[in-house]
Amino acid sequence: MKKYLFILSICLAACENKTEQQDWQLVPFVKQDADNPVLSANDTTTFDDPILKRTINWEAKDVYNPSAVVRDGKVYLLYRAEDTLKVVDGTSRLGLAVSEDGIHFTRQPKPVFYPAEDFMKKYEYPGGCEDPRLVETADGKYILTYTAYDGKTARLCVASSPDLQNWKKEGLAFKDAKYESLWSKSGAIICEKVNEKFIAKKINDKYWMYFGDTNLFLASSDNLTDWTILEDETGKPKPIVKPRDDNFDSWLVESGPAAFITDKGILLIYNSANKGFQNKATDTKNAYRAGQVLFDKNDPTKIIDRSKTFFFEPDKPYELTGQVNNVVFVEGLVNFKDRWFLYYGTADSKIAVAVSDKK
Repeated sequence: MKKYLFILSICLAACENKTEQQDWQLVPFVKQDADNPVLSANDTTTFDDPILKRTINWEAKDVYNPSAVVRDGKVYLLYRAEDTLKVVDGTSRLGLAVSEDGIHFTRQPKPVFYPAEDFMKKYEYPGGCEDPRLVETADGKYILTYTAYDGKTARLCVASSPDLQNWKKEGLAFKDAKYESLWSKSGAIICEKVNEKFIAKKINDKYWMYFGDTNLFLASSDNLTDWTILEDETGKPKPIVKPRDDNFDSWLVESGPAAFITDKGILLIYNSANKGFQNKATDTKNAYRAGQVLFDKNDPTKIIDRSKTFFFEPDKPYELTGQVNNVVFVEGLVNFKDRWFLYYGTADSKIAVAVSDKK
């Protein structure tokens, strides 16, 4: 009888774990402790700023929240970097780094994307260009969604490039005048995986993008640069994914890397923070963890399933202490040499990577 109860308890535990992390999820990820963080601030690289008209140390304060793509058999990171000028905690620019193995990176000495004396300056300065997310098009062009921050309002914007080096700013993602001052961030465009590339994919003749840093909202586009927000019956942005009370994502939900189509549906990895997870006195309030949600592949508004618990949380010293404590913020994902590489910001200060061998 005792043997039977022991076997039953194992089966029940297995079923419980299965419920928490189902087979549609992309898990597990193992943090690469021997090499993390893979990028940190650098006070030796300089840049002649076109607005300040002087040379600055553009990535001396913090580097974090990278996007990633595979190009020509290498991993490229487009990452956020802050200077030390103390203007709204530093102006953000985007740097580029490349790796042969997905772990060890060589960065370019100058930023490739930054505020300048152009039509976007009023949106991008002094806060800068933040939190990049990359996808490709079928003809090989790169589409960048990023946050322009003027020091008061964050606005989701779009840019394009043939080579990750030379960028054309396409303007605000939401060009409807009523949304010009909408606080908006974190645009994750739905893609399909084609070998090691993530190609933007139309569903029902439209491109789709999840966005937001409170609730998750949805927008559609014909061309990847001009986006229309899905609204509710009152004419306001319609929440698609909301925080859940008494859970790891009880305070906010925010897009992670680009969403992509699997045989199970549309998989979106998302960031979240809590208000005091499960009311445990030992839990860290406002800790950033990551979850996953699955949508119908023919209907990006329809949730099929959602992770019952987080799959990724801060537990390393460089994740627990930094510019913002207790943060892992996942933003870059590639499939490289038959492995998944998840790149993330740590405590808004450094960049680290975790790897999964899931096929």
